[in-house]
Amino acid sequence: MTRGVPAVQGTARDPFFDNAKLLAIVLVVVGHAWQPLKDSHAMWAAYLFVYMFHMPVFILISGYFSRSFAFRPNQVKRLITGVAVPYAVFETAYTLYGNAVDGRSNDLSLLSPWYLTWFLAALFVWRLTAPLWRVLRADVAVGLAVVIALVGAAGEPGPVLNLDRVLQFLPFFVIGLVMRPEHWDLLRSRPVRIAAVPAMAGAAAMAYWVKGRMTAEWVFHSRGWSELHVAWPVGAAMTLAMTACSLVLVAAFLAWVPRRDTWFTPLGAGTLCAYLLHGFFIRTAAWENWFDAAFWHTPLGQVVVTALGVGLALALTSAPVRRLLRPVMEPRLEWAFRNREPAVAGVLPSGRPPVPEERRHAESVAS
Repeated sequence: MTRGVPAVQGTARDPFFDNAKLLAIVLVVVGHAWQPLKDSHAMWAAYLFVYMFHMPVFILISGYFSRSFAFRPNQVKRLITGVAVPYAVFETAYTLYGNAVDGRSNDLSLLSPWYLTWFLAALFVWRLTAPLWRVLRADVAVGLAVVIALVGAAGEPGPVLNLDRVLQFLPFFVIGLVMRPEHWDLLRSRPVRIAAVPAMAGAAAMAYWVKGRMTAEWVFHSRGWSELHVAWPVGAAMTLAMTACSLVLVAAFLAWVPRRDTWFTPLGAGTLCAYLLHGFFIRTAAWENWFDAAFWHTPLGQVVVTALGVGLALALTSAPVRRLLRPVMEPRLEWAFRNREPAVAGVLPSGRPPVPEERRHAESVAS
């Protein structure tokens, strides 16, 4: 079997991961654009289907590229500038924008993520815990993460840092942490690619069938069992089932991601920009009632909305947008950190050569 090694060799980017991130962010944007159109049975099913796996894809990839995180000064600095600072900026921006445009009166609080900023808060927490998971055996780590997800769903963690999602999505991050290159080879093998087709088709059909039989809230992982009005046996079964289904769909999605450079591969470096910016367009459309027109709720209108969502995602991942937002996404905050002796090229401050994952590489939606 030809090895499609996903670890970055030298300083080169692996096109597989950029392709996966770009395709996933397109689904994120399109999924949010579909939200006002869920009065249609088909759109509700498509919405549920996409939500089953688009964020788990990002979370799993984030886990894989967090394997080397060990609280070294350069890593902590990168975590602050690449995750914490964008979170603070966009959490503030979304709160103030919502108050101004929609007449909301939300208090500015960095402890209560609003709308899509929850992912950056969660990524910050998950990455801080990475060294703890790495010292455990893979099966123990994944099992413990699943138990924590069940505990999070059973309780009521509250709005602080959106802990519902932090805990319930944790298994995907931990699975990414314990994955090795050979696991990616297996995902992209011919048998898995063949099996992915009926898996995706079956999941799409099931999403259509469950309309009226279950709430889409189960795939958001943002509510506990009491809020979903189920007792613990049903809640535990549903949480485990949703997690398992999402993992199958993540595998099926990744099995068909191109491994070679494509015309959209360079856009994979801009997924964080698209993720954080597209919400302004989506929320403005909702607040201004742009989707109230009957046309958008027709089959042709739904196709147009989908096309606009794809176009918006591609535009927001473009190089000009990345350059414009670089001061926010990659701020230079040298003044805030203690000076350290410059490292010799190719050697970490610890004196050992860096492993491939430690080289600068786009890590999921955020790095």
